[in-house]
Amino acid sequence: MGVMEKMRNSTASILWILIFSFGVLWVLADTQVFDAVGAGPRNLGTVNGDEISLEEYNQRVSFYTDQFAQQSGRSMSPEMRAMYENQAWEDLVAARLIEQKINELGITVTDRELMDMVTGDNPAPFIRQQFQQEDGTIDRIALRAAIEAPENSEIWIMIEQQLRENRRQEKLNNFISSGMKVSSLDIRNEYIRSNSFADIEFVRFPFSDISNDEIVVTDDELRQFYRNNSSRYQRSETYRFRFVSWDKTPTAEDTTNTVREIEDLRTAFAESTNDSLFVLRYQSAVPFRGSYVAVEDLREEYAPVIDLDIGEVSDVVMVNGDPHVFKKVDQRGNEIKFAVLSYNVEADPIGTIDRLAEAAEEFQFYANADGFEEEAAQRGLEVRQATATKDNPFIPGLGASQQTLQALEGLRANRISDPIELDNQFIVVQLLERTPEGTRPFEEVRSQVENAVRTEKRKAQMTGRVRELLQSNSDLEAIAAAAEREIQSAEGVRMGGSTIPGAGRELRVIGAIFEMEEGQTSGVIEGDNAVFVIRAIGIDRADPMNMSSAERTEIRNRLEQERFMAFNQVFIERLKEGASIRDNRSQILR
Repeated sequence: MGVMEKMRNSTASILWILIFSFGVLWVLADTQVFDAVGAGPRNLGTVNGDEISLEEYNQRVSFYTDQFAQQSGRSMSPEMRAMYENQAWEDLVAARLIEQKINELGITVTDRELMDMVTGDNPAPFIRQQFQQEDGTIDRIALRAAIEAPENSEIWIMIEQQLRENRRQEKLNNFISSGMKVSSLDIRNEYIRSNSFADIEFVRFPFSDISNDEIVVTDDELRQFYRNNSSRYQRSETYRFRFVSWDKTPTAEDTTNTVREIEDLRTAFAESTNDSLFVLRYQSAVPFRGSYVAVEDLREEYAPVIDLDIGEVSDVVMVNGDPHVFKKVDQRGNEIKFAVLSYNVEADPIGTIDRLAEAAEEFQFYANADGFEEEAAQRGLEVRQATATKDNPFIPGLGASQQTLQALEGLRANRISDPIELDNQFIVVQLLERTPEGTRPFEEVRSQVENAVRTEKRKAQMTGRVRELLQSNSDLEAIAAAAEREIQSAEGVRMGGSTIPGAGRELRVIGAIFEMEEGQTSGVIEGDNAVFVIRAIGIDRADPMNMSSAERTEIRNRLEQERFMAFNQVFIERLKEGASIRDNRSQILR
């Protein structure tokens, strides 16, 4: 049933609603209530009171979209645009937080520093880029003329402002880096970790060899483990929702139109004297390669090019649902050079996509009035359920969808979203339940807790068994024979590594190996996945006295960079935790 027909059937109800509404509006007209309601937020958001304007947000989004178009040569998908929009917001928030931290630390740039950045012996990179001569020196005459030109006064104000901000940022980075200096002891230890190796023999006793039948777990043990390890079972805010969808699958008409586009270009393709430029100009889905290919190496679907004459273009051939035409460019012996013109069949943005968008909008309108499930049943739409987690755009059943996550964050329980356009479908969602962050209930994680407790008990049982073996068996061969296990060997185990060949990731075991002496047999070593008994065949510990100057510099630079990167990963998050951030995007951009 269409929108107009439903409205005609509801005319009487609508008239009474309108009469009542006009009465309310008449009463409120003389008040200032509409001024307050209509005003809404005046900016896109604030960071500790510092406003983020819609204009700068749009500029950042435009920068990303233009950059994407230049690099990829194609338009941005709805989901990718949503990702960049979110990135633009995060960038602006981070910029405000960093600027505020710079001000808090009292970092400034003096006028003398600024002049030195422009006219000094070592000017800023921007100045060097604009006025550097072929011999690498700065064209001082041109620089002075540009500074003194009256028409450049406003431009220089902008340049100076940007140079100041760049230098302040540089000073902040230097301030942070000064607290991350690498000591000589750090370099020495890293050299030893990276250049110390061991050859070992070992007998491995996996925890998994203890069967479930050998483990008894009580409810009290589970609950005690849960209480003592509650940090393992934390959850972010989650959203349980249901949704209906409309696939953006190309129609038969879309396929016919794409085939016709390719067909219409056949003659021009045949007459083209520069096939590389032609394929590029008409944005073929298959780029021009320009190399010769042996006939026997041609892909099966490209076989039509074999029987063509040089310069001839094939009829339209459908390959994986997309139309292709092939042109034989040249042939030498058994090798062929050819070009391909192909378009991917996509849903028509007007005839197909707009129709689906209209269907989604119509569903959302009536679902609000008649009920989500009822409207879906009337239209023959499948209702599916899913769960999403805050700050995690991957949603089971939908894939990565920042748009859906943002819509869910702004909904109240049982509210229905506006249509959301994803890369391959439109969806309308209804939020069923919002679960706040916190510790997950015991019953919800009971199976996980039980697995963890069983693993701990397996470790304890296997460790006890191996200790008993060691009491009655003095060497590795006797232990292996008594346990009916093989002795394994591993060469070149690195102190700074994380895995043992044949045994997997075992950091604690590697640490224990390098505490042993050559020829020594260990006691029980409890690893992450098994219990080990190890014999050290050879231990080659690196001597820091052999470290060269170049190695020392490389290690210092690497460690400082690792520390700086690790700090940066948490720096903004820590600033966010202590900040008051107001996000008005759902109101401004809706």
